[in-house]
Amino acid sequence: ADLLNECYAAEFDESWERERTATPARVFAVRLHATGCSLRETQAILRLIGVERSHQAIWHWVHRLADSVPDPPTAKPSRVAVDETAVKINGNWSWVYAAIDLDSRLILDVAVFGRRGTDPAAAFLHRLIEKHDLSETVFLVDGYGYLTALSRLGLSGQLDYVERNLIEKWFQTFKIRVDRFHNSWVGSRASVREWLEQFVHYYN
Repeated sequence: ADLLNECYAAEFDESWERERTATPARVFAVRLHATGCSLRETQAILRLIGVERSHQAIWHWVHRLADSVPDPPTAKPSRVAVDETAVKINGNWSWVYAAIDLDSRLILDVAVFGRRGTDPAAAFLHRLIEKHDLSETVFLVDGYGYLTALSRLGLSGQLDYVERNLIEKWFQTFKIRVDRFHNSWVGSRASVREWLEQFVHYYN
């Protein structure tokens, strides 16, 4: 009961109108899932506190909330880590680029490209410029290709292999979700982008 009271958030009510499960239980389920519990594990924990719902219902709660959450406010971060990771879509490798504010730990942006290198890195950084004030931001990166891309755009960056580990940890969380619920991504790259955007809302 204490956990449910702690998790109650009245602002979630509108996202879950006409649901037969109490909002505190739904918020609790979404937060359990966010910590790394699978849908079925979350279902089993809910059962322990007397809430009987299918794992499909829990999946809908998670994604309905993701759809209702706006983008994080425009940020003016002082330090941002940027990196990319390989994912397989329709049997072919693509690369997910992401940027995280090291102070707030918010994901600032995420994008999918068909290849990696200086040009995709520059395109991704340009997206960030359009969304956030990065005039005083220092980018922490792990390769000289990023430094070249930053220089093209007049941005400041430095090689760092310690503090930027936060973005590596985010990729680990992301890949846990992919492994558990998307063993094989089949569909257009646009649909993958849409799923990623929802995941970032949910994570933030």
